[in-house]
Amino acid sequence: MKSVQLAPANIQPADVVKNSRIRFFINSFYGLFVQVILVVLLSSMQVNAQQNDTAYQRVINERTAKIVNTLDIADATKRSKVHAQIADQYFALNSIHEGSKAAVTAIKAKSISKEEIAAEVKQEEESKAEKLRQLHTQYVAALKTTLTADQVEKVKDGMTYRILPVTWTAYMDMLQKLTQEQKDKMYSWLLEARELAMDEGSSDKKHAVFGKYKGRINNYLSAAGYDMKKEGEEWAKRIQAAKEAKQNQN
Repeated sequence: MKSVQLAPANIQPADVVKNSRIRFFINSFYGLFVQVILVVLLSSMQVNAQQNDTAYQRVINERTAKIVNTLDIADATKRSKVHAQIADQYFALNSIHEGSKAAVTAIKAKSISKEEIAAEVKQEEESKAEKLRQLHTQYVAALKTTLTADQVEKVKDGMTYRILPVTWTAYMDMLQKLTQEQKDKMYSWLLEARELAMDEGSSDKKHAVFGKYKGRINNYLSAAGYDMKKEGEEWAKRIQAAKEAKQNQN
């Protein structure tokens, strides 16, 4: 009986070898394809981030320039310094707000109880508030070394869309029988609102801060006997009468 000689284990039929090569080619091509896609995506993300940063910087510089233009600074070096102080504050505020937003998102993604999430979110909010307080104090102190008291006031109003002077003028025009004590109390609240609104990261949130304090003022005046709805209606009538009188003169 003839002995049967077995083929070495490393030798495979031609079709098996061919299929193995095809699979190797496909796997290699797929791996390369994935790498290319990742590179393209990362490059796109970097370009978008750069574009967003550039757009944000442009917005901040334009916003800052409008504020600086109200300060009547003749010296170019001083003007440039103040511009940098205000712009840097905007960037620092954005960094704190965006960093806190990311931290809260990460907290909410944790696999922990609702109570633990609420506690950590509260802690993060307190941390953000403290960072904003410190930044605010440093910023105002820096402005005072460069600008006059009146110019610092203009910067604060500029960063809060002049809500304080507009609101104050409206109150004074609408309520013409206020006592000095009432005026002082109202103005102190508006000043407090402005300091807080300066540190907010958007127009809506700045207005929301003032809205909260205006609600406090209205409650205070209502408790003092003012019918705010009636006062508003009477004020609207006076404005309309003045408008009509001006038109008749023309």
